[in-house]
Amino acid sequence: MKYRFLLVALFASLFCGCAVQSVQPWQRDLLSEENMQLIPDPVQNGLDEHIYFSKEASMGGQGVGGGGCGCN
Repeated sequence: MKYRFLLVALFASLFCGCAVQSVQPWQRDLLSEENMQLIPDPVQNGLDEHIYFSKEASMGGQGVGGGGCGCN
């Protein structure tokens, strides 16, 4: 039981150390490039969603919340 607690504490400390990193000022230009965005081209994304909707007959499920059940 004691070893299990130490093992969990060790892994928790390792995982918490990774989340502390910050973005340096000289790295921000790379992160703001168009190909680093979640949706690099909104027009192309709209066309892709329309094609997906037409083929799958379902709506939603592309974003964070919600989902499509197929009952339009």
